[in-house]
Amino acid sequence: MLRIIRKTTRTASKIRLSATLAGLTVLLCGAGIAAPTEQANAASTNTTLNTWINQALQIMHTKGIPGSYNGIYRNIIRESSGNPHAINLWDSNAKAGIPSKGLMQVIDPTFQTYHVEGTSWDIYDPIANIAAACNYAAHRYGSIDNVWSAY
Repeated sequence: MLRIIRKTTRTASKIRLSATLAGLTVLLCGAGIAAPTEQANAASTNTTLNTWINQALQIMHTKGIPGSYNGIYRNIIRESSGNPHAINLWDSNAKAGIPSKGLMQVIDPTFQTYHVEGTSWDIYDPIANIAAACNYAAHRYGSIDNVWSAY
């Protein structure tokens, strides 16, 4: 996608061309104007994801569930790209009628079994989803930090 962004200043009119590829903006020519909306949206999404992970880590810590920010973040990005409403409708779980859901792509029976007290029972709630997935990973793999592929 190619678009022209125009900013008029008191002294002159400046034009900047930018190309957006996979959410990244590349400056083709010009200078001196504010960052594009895509960059602002990405920063906002990262801030929100950061908040969810840190809140889940606080709850996990009080419940003795191991895990680190990096381990959680890595798995979220792989599983849902940070979309708390992600749902997998094509894998073997989905074909069996129990699709993986949420940030960490947890199936309903796993979420219910490993739900962490003090979090929502809504599988799409980011904090509840992270905590339940990390609780499951702790029981199965020792920690979410030991999970490097679909789990």
